[in-house]
Amino acid sequence: MQGFYLRMTLKTTATPSTMDDEHARHNRETEARIKQDVAEYGYHMGLIADDGYQPGFAYTIGLWETYQHPEVIIIGLRQEAMVGILTNLGQEISKGKRYEAGATYEGVIDRYEITSVSVNPDNYPYYMGYGMWYYKGRDYPAVQLVWPDLEAHWPWEEDFNPKTRFSQPLLDRNMDFKFKEERNLGVFTTHHVLDGKPVLHVFHNENGDWQFHSEDAPQSQDGRVVSLEQMLKLDPTLNEIFYLNYGYSASRDEVDGPWVLYEPEPELNNRPGRKTKSKWHNKLFPKRK
Repeated sequence: MQGFYLRMTLKTTATPSTMDDEHARHNRETEARIKQDVAEYGYHMGLIADDGYQPGFAYTIGLWETYQHPEVIIIGLRQEAMVGILTNLGQEISKGKRYEAGATYEGVIDRYEITSVSVNPDNYPYYMGYGMWYYKGRDYPAVQLVWPDLEAHWPWEEDFNPKTRFSQPLLDRNMDFKFKEERNLGVFTTHHVLDGKPVLHVFHNENGDWQFHSEDAPQSQDGRVVSLEQMLKLDPTLNEIFYLNYGYSASRDEVDGPWVLYEPEPELNNRPGRKTKSKWHNKLFPKRK
């Protein structure tokens, strides 16, 4: 039972992009593996690695079809721990045990209770994309296992360890603010955006700064600093790219259009990568010290 998970890349409908041959082949192989595992074991386990910005996670596909049990996702622990937890849960669920939202359970993690919350289906495209493929949409339930900090505080409690606050996004809430930052974080934009022009270009700097612009080449004299929460109130669709990694940029042709993501240029991070297609190379503001 230990070998029926696959280290997958994200399959998401949130950011459509041109799929090259390698990506298409990966999808075909993964989809075949999912069907095989569900038929043989009752479910498949997908594992998404930590990318240096967003935490890693693991989730099931097939529990609902096989056992009429909600699919299960867990976020932010070590990969081997998440695989072990979901493997043990899968075995228990196959014997009839239920893990319901709002209940607490012992024995899942050594010395600690865990609880669970219902996953908002609006989060499926970002976390459970292959589940959406398997069920042909969002018409299936899922629960998120929620773990406490080392002092047994839950993430929604005031005393929860702030160092792990963003390691475990809660998928039943905060749909108006998905970013892994504080709401009052200062971000860079221009007066054009504040005056009503649409945000068409977003950049997540290597040092963590965010920029939101309406122009390809914004001018420094037009710069403004506002809170991230204010930006999301101006344009809630910016939540669609909350996962944008350090050094990556995103652009779209219009507010309702799909985001196209661009990798960092090799000279920016000293690692291989495709050069961005965007003309937006110059930063509006210098990096913070």
